[in-house]
Amino acid sequence: MANHAPLNNVDHKNLRIVTTRGAAYGDAVMSALTFPAEFRDLQACYPIVFAQDGNGGYDAVALLGFEQGENLFLGPDGWDAPALPLTVERQPFMIGRGGDDLAVHIDLDSPRVRDGGIEGEALFLTYGGTSEYLERISSVLRTIHEGMVASRAFVGALVELELLESFVLDVELDDGSQNRLAGFYTINEDRLAQLTAEQLARLHRDGYLQAIYMAVASLAQFRALIQRKNRANDGRR
Repeated sequence: MANHAPLNNVDHKNLRIVTTRGAAYGDAVMSALTFPAEFRDLQACYPIVFAQDGNGGYDAVALLGFEQGENLFLGPDGWDAPALPLTVERQPFMIGRGGDDLAVHIDLDSPRVRDGGIEGEALFLTYGGTSEYLERISSVLRTIHEGMVASRAFVGALVELELLESFVLDVELDDGSQNRLAGFYTINEDRLAQLTAEQLARLHRDGYLQAIYMAVASLAQFRALIQRKNRANDGRR
């Protein structure tokens, strides 16, 4: 169970964070939240699709596997991809509020957290200043916060133009097993091609058109994800 607390250099001066990637540290997840500003980096590694958020909207996610608890990018040497989603990198930190201001919070019960010792990255310097690692995390959290705010407007534009459609991916693996991925949404390319010049110009003006094409291009990564699934199955046999 999470135990969130505002981070400070008094109570948490000796904390260190394990940055190794692995299932033991909570990385065995099927998908990671993402946002349009990150699409360019992630589309070369992961399929980017959309999932309903439970509130009538949609979230963009990078797919890491085909079933809950499966991350096909975890290997014996850690994370096997050149781009790491920022919502994965930021663990065990999150944005919280300190009055009217945003503040860094930490999950003290995360398996990444160490109190003392030499394992992991220090958060604070000997005399209370922040470490380079914590500066990086603060930057990551700001980027995520801004990206998620911008993502709501981006998804709103997709919904308004009826550009999202549900899809089903049926896959037969090398071992003969039949697998189906469902419950996600992607860009309707036919509908995209039918947009008027004015609609396309508005998407471009708002900075959304490139993100749309990045999401479409990312679907080519399903082929590589299926290959990873086949290799994972081979390792189990």
